[in-house]
Amino acid sequence: MIIEQIWTGNDWRNFNYLIACRETGEALAVDPLDWRKCLAKARERGWNITQVVNTHEHHDHIGGNQPIIEATGAKLLAHQNAVNTIRGIDVGLKPGDVVKVGHTVELEALDTPGHTMSHVCLLSHTDEPSLFSGDTLFNAGAGNCHGGGHPEHLYRTFIGQLDRLPDNTWIYPGHDYIVNNLRFTLDREPDNEEARGLLAQVEKQDPDRALVTNLVLEKRVNTFFRLHSPSVIAKLRESFPDLPHEPDAKTVFLKLRELRNSW
Repeated sequence: MIIEQIWTGNDWRNFNYLIACRETGEALAVDPLDWRKCLAKARERGWNITQVVNTHEHHDHIGGNQPIIEATGAKLLAHQNAVNTIRGIDVGLKPGDVVKVGHTVELEALDTPGHTMSHVCLLSHTDEPSLFSGDTLFNAGAGNCHGGGHPEHLYRTFIGQLDRLPDNTWIYPGHDYIVNNLRFTLDREPDNEEARGLLAQVEKQDPDRALVTNLVLEKRVNTFFRLHSPSVIAKLRESFPDLPHEPDAKTVFLKLRELRNSW
């Protein structure tokens, strides 16, 4: 499996992806908003884009569908419940469905509601898994729930699915928000020295060569995985004085998401 992370350079800081089979040169495009860059990269690598996957229905993830499909004849795949919000879906994805690219690539569809209620992530069937997480999981952060999602569903996705993935899972999100996310981590957990060091490393990084995190690192620097940290809970109590003495993980997650909404 070959992965090309494509930095759009737009105001939304989108990442697009091409995932290709080494043997056949067939490729799948994930959320190809910047369709020109995606087509150019495919031509450069000698690949044929045969499928497009949308992780969810927001415009900055589906806006390039029509031109890239017209240029390539690719099939469009998305969550089975997104048929009324994404035009032209050829294949509706259910949990556990496997998307095959060429002879060598298999990507499992995960039903990951929260950012929206019809959101899919793709998990590669490889020794070191890769998760194409859309706007569910960001490097050092979590998606918001403003555009048709719900924070309780996002919590269940994090705890019930993402937290259970192998620690060596590589994270490929839909946006480059890592700097702001790490700043939020440090605002919530000032003694997180690993987050502080990582922030210094990525603060001036070139998004064309962005750091790719894995899940074991996320669990150390992503506030939304650090729901039992005494420091996180202590800082949370400053904003929510009525927080229980020993708050459960769901309460901590929901309060963190509430704070991040206006941070």
